[in-house]
Amino acid sequence: MPAFAVTPEQQDLRASVRRFLADRSPEAEVRRLSDTEQGFDPDVWKRMAGQLGLQGLGIPEEFGGAGAGHVELGIVLEEMGRALLCAPFLSTVGLAANLLLTSGDRAAQARYLPGIAEGGTVATVAVSAAGLPGAGVVARRTDDGWRLTGTEPYVLDGHVADLVLVPARTTAGVALFAVEREASGLGRTLLTTADRTRRQARLTFTDTPGAPLDGGLPAVERMLDLAAIALASEQAGGAARALEMSVGYAKTRVQFGRAIGSFQAVKHLCADLLLESESATSAARYAASAADEDAPDLPALASLVRFSCSDSFVKVAADTIQIHGGIGFTWEHPAHLYLRRARTSALLLGDPAFHRERYLRRTGV
Repeated sequence: MPAFAVTPEQQDLRASVRRFLADRSPEAEVRRLSDTEQGFDPDVWKRMAGQLGLQGLGIPEEFGGAGAGHVELGIVLEEMGRALLCAPFLSTVGLAANLLLTSGDRAAQARYLPGIAEGGTVATVAVSAAGLPGAGVVARRTDDGWRLTGTEPYVLDGHVADLVLVPARTTAGVALFAVEREASGLGRTLLTTADRTRRQARLTFTDTPGAPLDGGLPAVERMLDLAAIALASEQAGGAARALEMSVGYAKTRVQFGRAIGSFQAVKHLCADLLLESESATSAARYAASAADEDAPDLPALASLVRFSCSDSFVKVAADTIQIHGGIGFTWEHPAHLYLRRARTSALLLGDPAFHRERYLRRTGV
């Protein structure tokens, strides 16, 4: 059975990432980047790789990474969730790098992973928001290679990706293809979404050349489970920060001559939010530890943390606005940024209802 204990090295990792994000991703910068078309700062992206090695954290050393595990990656994502970092980290590391690793394609790993590790490559996976691989794209073999046709309407950071990994339907089932930025027939349309701190794009493939990779559907399914755990870690971090804002406000906001945190209703609500936040954190860390140990129940755990952490983050973020009262509904207060992130994250890679059903199937209920 997996166990989770924070080592001194992991504590140092968390502290260094938190300091970096406090300096490079304060609320003002999050708001500024939310209004840009690109949606992230390329200089910060490079510094994340050069100073901290975050993009290469889980990439093997032979491909330029640090060879760390999913627990360390979860720690980083918790901190990014707290800061609402505007960067294509989940798409590049949680999706694309994991898919390259699960594919077992050594040639593709040697070609693409070093660029990801050094911060030179932004990557993503063209998979539907529902987490159904190959739902929108068809691949056919021609005399001059494979060609892709179709649409994936909600692709994380698809508008800025240098590399798009595409699960596509073939006559033999779902296969995996790599499409690079300048490929002919690749169309990108940036979408307007509720959460502008995380960008999505509609990708269209019109007779687009794709390089086939090993792995197929099993690799994609494995990647989706690992990405679900990564996203759950980020959600747990966001919930923890929203809880801190709520408790801090309850201690300082005075009504009727008393701090509102002294009123029973607010006190109980904060206690409920603490339970939700701590439960999300514990679940995400346990699942990350299970991923490192390749636990046999990992697929079930991945679905479990997806719906549990989604529910917890949404509740904490929504009740944070309630605790803040009138100011919590204003554009100037950051509470709505966390609620937007919570609502949209809950729908990525399969919504809570999808993962509840999948959890029941995976546990044989």
